[in-house]
Amino acid sequence: MEIEDLEIVQLELKYCERCGGLWMRVQGSQDVYCSGCAASILELPGVRQRRSKPRLPVNDKVEIKSQQSALALVCGEGGNA
Repeated sequence: MEIEDLEIVQLELKYCERCGGLWMRVQGSQDVYCSGCAASILELPGVRQRRSKPRLPVNDKVEIKSQQSALALVCGEGGNA
């Protein structure tokens, strides 16, 4: 057996985001679940997303009043920049 035939695989320690157990994964991998939890998650039903139309909040109690006189007091007369 020669050294050229060997393949080096770098691993990193990772905790499972479902059960909290520690396991080793290939470095740079995006896996977040251990093998047991990954199999369990595949058996779960898919998430159904409801489509809804976006709505803005409405406040019917708001009344718009003319504030022209109050604005004139604050700004004063003018027009000169």
